[in-house]
Amino acid sequence: MNKNFEELKKAYEYIRSITAFEPYAAIVLGSGLGELADEIKAEKTINYSDIEGFPVSTVQGHKGRFVFGYIGEVPVAAMQGRVHIYEGYTPQQAVMPIRLMSMLGARILLLTNAAGGTSADLAPGDLMVIRDHISCFVPSPLTGENIDELGTRFPDMSSVYDRELSERLLSMDGCLKQGVYCQLAGPQYETPAEVRLVRMLGADAVGMSTAVEAAAAVHCGMRVCGVSCITNFAAGVSDKPLSHNEVQETADRVSLRFKSLIKDFAAKLG
Repeated sequence: MNKNFEELKKAYEYIRSITAFEPYAAIVLGSGLGELADEIKAEKTINYSDIEGFPVSTVQGHKGRFVFGYIGEVPVAAMQGRVHIYEGYTPQQAVMPIRLMSMLGARILLLTNAAGGTSADLAPGDLMVIRDHISCFVPSPLTGENIDELGTRFPDMSSVYDRELSERLLSMDGCLKQGVYCQLAGPQYETPAEVRLVRMLGADAVGMSTAVEAAAAVHCGMRVCGVSCITNFAAGVSDKPLSHNEVQETADRVSLRFKSLIKDFAAKLG
C-alpha cells in the first residue's frame, strides 16, 4: 500500500475512534481568521499533535487543530492553522489535512490566506476571490506514486476553482475583487524581480500556501473555492519594507469583514 495513504488511513482511523462527525464542507482558516473557529458550534476539537505522524503548525498564531462542528446547519471541518512547505514539510505532508478532510466526507473546500498584492490595483485590506492559481514554482503534492484510492494519476486542473461557488462568494460582497493567486515557496518574502515576474505571468496576488492544497483537493474530487486577504503590497510595488507584523496587523484589521463573509458563505452551503 502507498506509504502516504497508509499514514492517511491511520489518521482517519484515529479521528473515527474519537468522533463519527461527517463534515459537508472543509475550511482552511488563514491569517486573521483563526477566531472564526470559536464561533463554530463545535462537536469535537482535535489537535494535530494528537494524531500520530501528522504535520504540526509551527507558525505563530496558528493553533494547529481541527474543529468539527456546525456553521448554521452546515457540518464543517475547520483547520485552525495550516502547515506550509517552508516549515520543512514535504508537499505531501502539507496537503495531508486536506486529503484527510475529504476522506472524512467533506465535498467542498474553502481556502483562505493572507497574500501580497502584485500591483496597486489590490490594496492592503482588499479581499480577492481566487479564480485561478499558478503553482509551478513549488513541487506538486501529487508527485510520486499515485494514491488511486483518492483520485486519478493525471487530474484535470483546467477549472480548479469552482465557478458557481466563486460567483456565490462574489454576490455576497460587492467590494470583493477577483484574480489569480501564485504560490511561492517562502519563507522569505519575494524580491521585486520575482514579483515583476509573477505579475508578467498573470498573478494578482502572491503567497506561500493554498495552491498545493487546491490541487490535492481537486485530485480528491472536491469542489474548491478560495479567498485571499491582501495584507500588503508585494515587494517593489511600494517602497515600504515587508514584515510579518504588517501582514498580521492588516489581517486583524479586516478580520471582522472576512469572518462575516466566510461564516455567511459556509452557512448557505447546505
